[in-house]
Parts: sequence; C-alpha cells; structure tokens
Amino acid sequence: MLISISRSVVAFLLCATTNYHLAAAQSEETETIVITASREAVEALTVSSNIDKFTSNEIQSVAHNHIQELLVRSPGVNLQRGNGQESLTAIRSPVLTGAGACGAFLMAEDNIPLRAAGFCNLNELFEAHTEQARSIEVIRGPGTAFYGSNALHGIVNVFTPEVPGTAQTRLGLEFGSYDYTRLKVQAGDSNKQQGYNLALTVDHDGGYRDDAGFAQQKFSARHLFSNNKLIVNSGVTITNLEQETAGFIEGLDSYKDSQIARSNFNPEAYRNASAFRAWSRFEYQLENNVHWLMTPYLRVTEMAFMQHFLPGKPLEENGQESIGFQSAYYSEVNDTLKLSIGLDGEISQGYLMQTQANPTDGSAFLQATIPEGKHYDYEVDASMVAPFVHLDWQFADSLKLTAGIRYEQMNYDYDNQMLDGRTREDGTECGFGGCRYSRPADSNDSFNHWSPKLGLSYQLNDNSLLFLNIANGFRTPQATELYRLQQHQIITDLDAEEIDSYELGLRHSDSSLAYEITAYQMKKSNVIYRDSNYFNLSNGETDHQGIEAKIDYAINENFRLSVNTSMAKHQYAHQQILSGVNIQGNDVDTAPRHFGSVQLRWDMTSDISVELEWLYQGSYFMDAENLHQYDGHKLFNFRANWRIGQNWKAFARINNLADTRYAERADYTIFTDERYFPGMPLTVFIGVQWITGI
Repeated sequence: MLISISRSVVAFLLCATTNYHLAAAQSEETETIVITASREAVEALTVSSNIDKFTSNEIQSVAHNHIQELLVRSPGVNLQRGNGQESLTAIRSPVLTGAGACGAFLMAEDNIPLRAAGFCNLNELFEAHTEQARSIEVIRGPGTAFYGSNALHGIVNVFTPEVPGTAQTRLGLEFGSYDYTRLKVQAGDSNKQQGYNLALTVDHDGGYRDDAGFAQQKFSARHLFSNNKLIVNSGVTITNLEQETAGFIEGLDSYKDSQIARSNFNPEAYRNASAFRAWSRFEYQLENNVHWLMTPYLRVTEMAFMQHFLPGKPLEENGQESIGFQSAYYSEVNDTLKLSIGLDGEISQGYLMQTQANPTDGSAFLQATIPEGKHYDYEVDASMVAPFVHLDWQFADSLKLTAGIRYEQMNYDYDNQMLDGRTREDGTECGFGGCRYSRPADSNDSFNHWSPKLGLSYQLNDNSLLFLNIANGFRTPQATELYRLQQHQIITDLDAEEIDSYELGLRHSDSSLAYEITAYQMKKSNVIYRDSNYFNLSNGETDHQGIEAKIDYAINENFRLSVNTSMAKHQYAHQQILSGVNIQGNDVDTAPRHFGSVQLRWDMTSDISVELEWLYQGSYFMDAENLHQYDGHKLFNFRANWRIGQNWKAFARINNLADTRYAERADYTIFTDERYFPGMPLTVFIGVQWITGI
C-alpha cells in the first residue's frame, strides 16, 4: 500500500513543483539550519530524513502556555493535554499510555535526553525550557545513528537561547483568564572570546477546574568560550513545577456539560517535579576538515505525584541521578565523503516508592487486594554504552547516500528494598488470593541491540530534495515495566521493542513556498503491554502507515498560509482477546486517522500582525475493542502582535475562539466507562514585552 501511495504522492508533487517554478521564476532560496540529525548544524534541505523546525520567531509568536499549543503545528505530532502541564505524546503513533510508553519518544534539550535511558516519564517535556527556546526540532519516526533507545517513534529536541553577539535584554509580562500570570526575562552579552545568556520563566495558573492550578519556574543559562581551535558551549537548566491536579470526569459526553467539566473529583491530587541538567560541549578543530565533539552532562530529577487514576490513590515518589557523555569524531574524508564515528555512555541511579495512606474505597475485592501502606520501594543502577558510525557519501552530482549503524548495551541492577512477592508491607497475606502489587526479587538484566539506518536523497534542483529512508528503531524496557509488577507475575521476560520504518518524502524551500510531504510505513514488534491478567508482556505487534504534509506559502507581501495535515492508520497486528473481542486488525485506541491545523497570518503593517488558527482532531476509538468512540473536534485560535516603537511589543491571544465544548483526551475502561479530560473554554491572554539590543 505504501508503494502505491508514495508513487501517487511523488508524481503529484513533482508536477506541482514544476508548475510552481514556471509561475515563480527567479525565486530566492532560503536556508534553514537544523542540528538534531547529526548533532551539528547542517542545511535542512540536504538532510535525507524528515525534520521540522520551529524558529525563535514562531515560538515567540505562538507564546504557548503548554507545549501542545506549539507542537500541534507539526504534522504527525498529536499531543493530548492532561491537566496543568501534563501531556501524553503521539508522533507517528497512537497516543501511547502505560508505564513505559514514554520510552517510545526521545525528548531532549540541547541534544541531551531529558531523562536517563530506562527512566522516562510520560510528562517529561514540561522539564524543558520550551517557552524561551531559540528553536525546537522534531524528527518523526526512528532517529539517526546518533540516537538510540527511545528514538523509536520520534524525537523532540529543544534548544536553549544562544549567547548573543551584542548585549540584549527581553522582559515580558503576561496576564490571562483564570488568574494566569507569566514573567519572562532574558539577558545576554559577549566579547571577542566569551559570553553568556540567561533566561527565566515564572508562571502561575489558577486553573479552569476546581482545586486545580500550578506554579512553575524555569531557568536556563548558557556560556560560550572560544579561541582559535577550541569552542566550549556550556549550559544549565533548572525547572520546578508545583501542580494541583484535576483528574478525569466520567460519563458519556460529560465534557459537554460546563458544570461537570469544571468539577474536580480528585481535589487531593497533586504533582511536584524538579529537574536539573548541566552540560559542556567541547568542539576541537583537529585539522581543516576534521573536528571532534565531546559533551559530558549531569542530570538530577525528582517527582512526587498522587496517582488519582488508580484505586486507593497511592503516592508515587521517584527520582534519578545520572552522568554521561556524547562524543563524535567528524571527518571530511574527501569532497564526496563525510564520516562520523562516536561513542555515547551514561550511568544512572534511580528509585521508586509507592505508598498508600488510606484504605482503598470500592468493592470488598479492591479493599482486600490493595492495602494501605507501602506497595513498592526499589532502586535501580543502570548503565548504557553505545558506539555508532554514520556516513554521508555524495556518490553523484545529485545523489547522496546516508548510512549508519548503532550498537547499544543497556544494563540494569535492580535492588528491592521490601519483602519479595505479593504480601503487605509487614509480610501478611492479602485476601482473595493475594495482593495486587508484586515485587520481584533482586536481579540483573541486560539488553543489547543493533540499529541500522539507510537513506538515499536526490537533489531535484537547488530548492527541492527527494529522499528515501529505511531505518530500524528500538527502545529497551523501562525500569517500571521490569520491576513494577502486579498479580501473580514475579519475573518478566521482556524484549526490546523494535520498529522497522520505510519513508519516502519530498522537501522544497524557496522565498515564497516551503513544504515537506512524506509517506511512511512502519511495523513494530515486541510491543510491551499489560494483558487482562495484569502481566507485562512483550509479544504485541502493531502496524503504522500514513501520509504527512506541511506547507508554508507566502500568498503575497501581507498574507502567509501554513498547513499541516496527517492521515494515518495505526492497527493491532497480534491476536488478543479483550472483553470477548479479538483486537487483531482493530485501530489502536486513541489513534485518530486524521488531524492537523491551518494558520493564516496577515501582516497588516510592518508593526502589526494577526493570525487565525484552525485545529482539527479527527474521531478515534477510546478502547482497543473499538466499541466506544470520541467524535473529535474543531477549534479556532486568534493571535495578534503589535510592535510599538523601537523597544516595546504588545500581544494578545484568544484560545478556543468559538468556546467549543471538547475533550483534550477521551478513553474508556471497564471500571469507569467513558472518561475525559475536558478542554479549556474560551481563554484570553494579553501581555507586553520590553526589548533592547535587538
């Protein structure tokens, strides 16, 4: 199917490109520089894989309060907001849930993963300083050989502000609906040899729903030192989140009732999270065509949150400390061949504790099998080492071959701090055959994987590139999947999830028109899931195929149209009986077949611009049995920016302009039936910014 789709897409695009150039001769080429593909700056038009970039101007214009508001503009990316700063991610995938589902996506800042390998978190993207990023890049599907475990379905890479060439200062203040306030400060300067940049974001949200809201602080610092052959870029990011969390509302279409939508049936729920990251990137020029990069880094994270979605509402406390490095040797062997050889490694220490303060409400079975007290308390020492090779070979004037391979070894040393098995904390037995939570005995587990990549690109002309990619991606089981067991399971036998990806795309960029259109097909094996007996298994299979497009067109000097759209099918390929239904061939739950957005920008004058945005979320099934469905929704947003003189800017945003009742997330369980995270109603934000030196 992919081959026939791809042929049709490419034929159409080649024809469209030819017709466009006949009508728009002598257009100026515009260059976009990207970093994620190879960890160093290259021109996007030469990269033989899909890549999407949000520039500093676009990030400032959107001025997102939640990262979803920005990433919705990228094809194939479909974040669903929870409450506050929480989110669930989909990149060329369904919206994935479960203890280790976050392992399918690599979330990074300045090329450093936000979390240690094996210790991901579903909401970890709020630990990146996206609000003041200089750029954000997205790769959909498996990453290059420079990235290993967790770069399975995609990569989101956030880049903090660079050191400016001259003294610059930004100071912004913003107010919004439901007691929202935000302060943004950025300042930097440099001389011939070194410089600095500081960025601070502080925001507070009173919350649309009852007993919900958050306070968040983010700080980033950059320092640059350079001499003739050595450049040292260093960075620090510190984040802190204190959130009062509102949980699901229940009942068919309950999100349509404004009173229910504002209610919070879990007023005691909260999430507190902090993160610290520090790194230094040493770039040394060995010869004219040879340079070496080494980036040592340090990470510390802590989180405590009440699991309001579980019986008994236990408190989870977790944290990790890790040190690591990324290194690569880059050589231009000759005019046609570039070779990169690298080695990545890290060691981590993580812990997890789950404690329930009160007896479980509900049936006699739940009360007997889910006792109060401590459920889990374990520590894990982990290590990862990964050598890789990557090459770019320009073997003809218009043809380039990109190839790479990565080997990754992951080791876990698990130490249970409690009694082994299914007992209560004190060793007594639970009723109805045993406690729900099971603690495996101490163990050592290892995983290794070879991940090959192959790409071929054809330069159609100075502005257009056709590319084909074949890649294998993987993720090792996360610590929570291996050691946080339930029911009779006392040991896991999990394999690393793998995905085989085939991608065909066309990219074009000039002064008036830029687009990238891709068709892909992926097959994922060893999918880790929890079966009806609450056992963690890794014998699942899913199929993924689709077409994505992003188009940016300058209609004239005043109007610009941007479109991104995704058509995809994500299906279960393995046999599994749930509620009497064999799910093989069913759509994966929370996997809309269509979604996207359209932005129309009008530059009214050189100082005033407005944008109207239309968001579309297609319908999707809420359960694996495909028996319950969310109808989808359409939203309108409005943004305006006004430059006042040399140093001032005013801005305003209206989200959900039509005040539509919708659900950010919808799912179905046999315990609760339909449940939803209700979407925000019409909200208004206004602010001012003072700028100097720019």
